[in-house]
Amino acid sequence: MSKIKIFFDSSALFAGIVSPTGAARALLVLAETGRFTLIISKQVVVETERALARKAPASLPDFREALRRANPRITPDPSSEEITAHLHIISHENDVPIVLAAMKAEVDYLVTFNRRHFIDDPSVAAKSGLRIGTPGDALNWLRLLV
Repeated sequence: MSKIKIFFDSSALFAGIVSPTGAARALLVLAETGRFTLIISKQVVVETERALARKAPASLPDFREALRRANPRITPDPSSEEITAHLHIISHENDVPIVLAAMKAEVDYLVTFNRRHFIDDPSVAAKSGLRIGTPGDALNWLRLLV
């Protein structure tokens, strides 16, 4: 069986950095152990760094250390042509690159706190072929695989 791949969007990565407890942090720690491969896109890195600089600048060194320890695979962002061709996947255009990056990386789970655009719209999972949920959902899913 190939290694499990979990994609974090910026909301999940941000939470995993700023919150010392919670499922997002637990997933980051599990990624450090090699339990699964953490996948993020270049856009996720940039968005998370910007959000931390704005909302929790003291956490920026923690962010860099967490990335070093979790050793994520950073996948390229989709091209503008790919984004345009897949605008039908999710209602919020700014989220298309995230869904596409996760699809192209062939992940097992996309982790997000963005309920409105990702989780509460079941058509996103259906159209993308991705399992999508919160960090808590992903942690529960991983527990079932043990």
